[in-house]
Amino acid sequence: MKNKRLIIIIVVFFLLLNTSYYWEGKLGLFAFPFFLLLAMAYLWLSIALLRQIYLTIKEKFKQRERFIVIGLLTTVLLLTFYKPSGLVDFDKLEGDDLLVAERTGSANCLTTLKLKDDFSFRERIGCFGVTEIEGTFRVIKDTIYFSNIQPGRYEDNFYKFAVIRPSSFDNPKILGELIRYKDITDTIGHELWITKNELQRIDTTAEQPTLH
Repeated sequence: MKNKRLIIIIVVFFLLLNTSYYWEGKLGLFAFPFFLLLAMAYLWLSIALLRQIYLTIKEKFKQRERFIVIGLLTTVLLLTFYKPSGLVDFDKLEGDDLLVAERTGSANCLTTLKLKDDFSFRERIGCFGVTEIEGTFRVIKDTIYFSNIQPGRYEDNFYKFAVIRPSSFDNPKILGELIRYKDITDTIGHELWITKNELQRIDTTAEQPTLH
């Protein structure tokens, strides 16, 4: 097949884009330039589509193989335009969000924290790259404790616990404030704005992760 290399590139591009949920957080500062490369690849594939259409017309529709390539290119480009983050929402597949809190800091760096119904959490920091921190949480009375921090290099400097306070903003989208603390000597904390809070759904009879 003459266009075998092009087909391989199309498939690899599609797979990379649709599995970004699992690998983008591991790239750190390299995530931003890598997504620029994907954007350039999208543009290159668009040009390749136009070229294939031109060659098909020039050859008077005699090469049936080009119809396959054109169909594949058109499908991938349209799906990417419609769903740039991928066709499957892997975040939802990993469980329901019980609490979502976020905040935009300096340089438009966005921090998003999600607590799942399986007592796992994921923090995503988008700031000239993407960093993700995962772990488990445990709720005791009005305090949320974090443990089992992954990857390990964040274990010693991630927040130990957090408390929820009423919102100080007159904004119906902000349901409260999540104040996270490094340890019991931390008197300042780090504030995130809660946009979803369904912690009341936690099954108190279920076994929560142990703290260490």
